[in-house]
Amino acid sequence: MRPLDALAKVCGDVRPGEPAEGVLGVEPALVAAPKNLAEAADVMRVAAEKGLAVVPRGAETRLDWGEPPERCDLLIDTHRLNRLVEHTAGDLVAKAEAGLAMEDFAERLAERGQRLALDVPLPGSTVGGTIATSAAGPLRTLYGTPRNLVIGLTVVRADGQVARSGGKVVKNVAGYDLGRLFCGSYGTLGLIVDATFRLHPVPEASAYVTCAVDGPEDTHDAVQTVLHSAAAPSAVEYISPGTVAVFLEGVPDGVAARARQTAELLGEKAEISDTAPDGWGLYPDGTTLIDIGAPPSSLRDVITALGPDAAAAWSAGGHGHVGLPAGLGPNEVADVLGRLRDVLGRHRGHAVVRYAPQEVRGEIDLWGPVPALALMRRVKDQFDPDHRLSPGRFVGGI
Repeated sequence: MRPLDALAKVCGDVRPGEPAEGVLGVEPALVAAPKNLAEAADVMRVAAEKGLAVVPRGAETRLDWGEPPERCDLLIDTHRLNRLVEHTAGDLVAKAEAGLAMEDFAERLAERGQRLALDVPLPGSTVGGTIATSAAGPLRTLYGTPRNLVIGLTVVRADGQVARSGGKVVKNVAGYDLGRLFCGSYGTLGLIVDATFRLHPVPEASAYVTCAVDGPEDTHDAVQTVLHSAAAPSAVEYISPGTVAVFLEGVPDGVAARARQTAELLGEKAEISDTAPDGWGLYPDGTTLIDIGAPPSSLRDVITALGPDAAAAWSAGGHGHVGLPAGLGPNEVADVLGRLRDVLGRHRGHAVVRYAPQEVRGEIDLWGPVPALALMRRVKDQFDPDHRLSPGRFVGGI
């Protein structure tokens, strides 16, 4: 039986792929959109029986991250897996399917005065895609990333078997921690079907304190001053070319007092506002996006290495992004990347290219040094022994 016919027997939405659906230029032969866990498991089982290479797709906001797949026999579209499965407000826990848009998820939670404290820079991002790329914004300073907020996960393995980890309450730590393992896995270990998150109450009040800074030293001093104060910010963000922004949350009187104290710490250039400054929580402009991570003390050296004209956004949790403009050739991008990796290496950090023009990505090392690569290969072999899940998409050809 042809793969198309076998898939159509277990899933109500199966069709041939189209050129426009290519993943970094690799056109899928088939596209399937399961509507629930049972269909997702059956689709993955058929794919295993037919030896099909599988690539998951959410809203395509980050489908151009990573390497092109070696092949894409089957694209699994999660748009029909879009339910808020459960919201247990009393336990501050919610379960959502992988295809649910993060904005829709936030709206549903807000109806009960709660939120997932995970700001995602790209509108339209789905739950599954956010976990698969471990995407997070400025709130990571206080609340962390998907690795810190996912407490349960349902996935379908390469052979079609369903696996679950965690539970429906924050204190439940039973089982293998698939949540942490699948965060940032780029679809190479299994198909994420749903996730259970720990939630936080929506704060009664919030404020932004922004301050113009001049150069690496001034920026470093401003960030360190806030981090070592009693301000207790939810986020601290450096936005190039010269702004440090502090986000404060809590009860109205407390936020107002902390905002004044923070402004006093930052000096006469500081301003208090109810609205976020331009560029807050967004990826910097550019046709090449570099993800950087290192301790907060690295910020001064990073800004120095980039120079005054680079587009960058950096959170005080030690994570940021650099945008490089269109027109830079492979050698110029490689030069910037090399300087960044030299600096970040001294701080035990990293610089990973998330996306770049085709003529650039073919000439540079997207990932850089990965000390844990041997371990990652062993995990891949255990979860996907035939290497059919997003083959070649991840570091080291995983």
